[in-house]
Amino acid sequence: MQTQQTVNEGLKRAYLITIPAAELSAKIDAEIKKVAPQVRMPGFRPGKVPANLVKKMHGEALHGQVVNDTIRESVDKLMRDEALRPAMQPEIGLNEDYEQGKDAAITVSLEVLPTIDAPSIDGIKLEKLVVPVTDAQIDEALGNIASQNKSYKDAPKTKKAAEGDQLIIDFVGKLDGVEFEGGKAEDAALVIGSNTFIPGFEDQLVGVKTGQEKTITVTFPAEYQAEHLAGKEATFDITVKAVKVESETTLDEDFAKSLGLDSLDKLREIMKAQLEQQTAGLTRTQMKRALLDQLAAGHSFEVPGTMVEAEFAQIWQQLQQEAASEEDPAAALKQIEDEKDEYKAIAERRVRLGLLLSEIGQANGVEISQQEMSMLIQQAAMQYRPEDRERFVQYIQSEPMAAAQLRAPLYEDKVVDFLFDKAEVTEREVTVEELQAAIEAEEGAEAAPAPKKAPAKKKAPAKKEAAAAEEAPAAETAPAEEKPAKKAAAKKAPAKKAEAPAEEAEAKPAKKAPAKKAAAKK
Repeated sequence: MQTQQTVNEGLKRAYLITIPAAELSAKIDAEIKKVAPQVRMPGFRPGKVPANLVKKMHGEALHGQVVNDTIRESVDKLMRDEALRPAMQPEIGLNEDYEQGKDAAITVSLEVLPTIDAPSIDGIKLEKLVVPVTDAQIDEALGNIASQNKSYKDAPKTKKAAEGDQLIIDFVGKLDGVEFEGGKAEDAALVIGSNTFIPGFEDQLVGVKTGQEKTITVTFPAEYQAEHLAGKEATFDITVKAVKVESETTLDEDFAKSLGLDSLDKLREIMKAQLEQQTAGLTRTQMKRALLDQLAAGHSFEVPGTMVEAEFAQIWQQLQQEAASEEDPAAALKQIEDEKDEYKAIAERRVRLGLLLSEIGQANGVEISQQEMSMLIQQAAMQYRPEDRERFVQYIQSEPMAAAQLRAPLYEDKVVDFLFDKAEVTEREVTVEELQAAIEAEEGAEAAPAPKKAPAKKKAPAKKEAAAAEEAPAAETAPAEEKPAKKAAAKKAPAKKAEAPAEEAEAKPAKKAPAKKAAAKK
């Protein structure tokens, strides 16, 4: 085997590996000797089939296997001998005119990871913006809970039902006078104006009284989940068993107990913790972006173009999807096209930060345990259909690059937490509005490289900060490992579970389908 370097420019490398025909032929002969004892052929005793006949029968298949194995072994040896750390999967090719009996010429093209000087983690200073939770905020949150847990009391029997009133009804649905399956219910609760039943159902019950019987006619929506009812006109015989009016909800011990808690104090304690958790997420976002800004400002090195292109492709796909959902997709697409170079700069920044965080993590012993990795795999597997989950797990376990992509976000968070512990942190109390403004200011500083003309009346479908996000991609990527990247594998991860199709729902007049099993989503 002969190896010749053909390109060495920046981070780009290319090699030509020549495998002599004699070497390939010797490997094929060795493989034939290995399989010959297992070959069965009429007229020959087991294991006594002549090698020339074995080669005639299986030579083509063995030749293909030997060539593939030799390519893999040669590339692996190249990576070891040259101490290469691929940024992405190398491009590997075999000369098009290759045929059995000729030398094999293998081309290997790749970009390598840059050599990064050990990043200094001393002297990092961060300001932590903390939002204290006030009693007024807790009261407001509890008020929202109370409004979502309305209670109703019986109205006088002479009360005519109006919007906002709750009815307790029995109903029987019929198509052409014949009762249909699933169209019957007893003691069903319905709030007029809630729009939980199909269009026209609730409107026709305005003005009914307790004890009244009424027949209404409605048309099921054309897209109704029960196909045998979609677009059909139906009647419902309704008996109004009670008309109820909303009663005032008092935030007291009884209300707390109705939610399954011991006391109102316990409810307030839980609500305070939830509010603190919400603002803690914003605080972490603000600190993380400030940290990344410091790292980006203090380090500049060449990054692999293939990694930048892959990162930009993800950003661009997100932007295009969001633009397509705008009221004026054409204008939104034009706006992001005008800012394309800025998004490419964001992709480059994200890749640089990812490599930097990876270097910091490896230099300081930040690791993801096997238990943490197992939990990641199991959580990711839940987004697939049950029958595909085991196949997904096997795919992740056999593909280092796929495993690295799955591991990267958690690894990044662990490196960030490590840096938070090392940094000098000062706290300052702010309002939620001030915290959000600080985050937006960091986003703007991160994203906008130059003054621009006044924005169009309509905003871009996705802000640059949304594309940049606060995280750097692939903080612990496969290229950081010493193993050479394999040739792109033919096998793929199983397709993710699609949205569960609407089930053959009961043909109740509810506008939405009845509760289904939660779809396994990411």
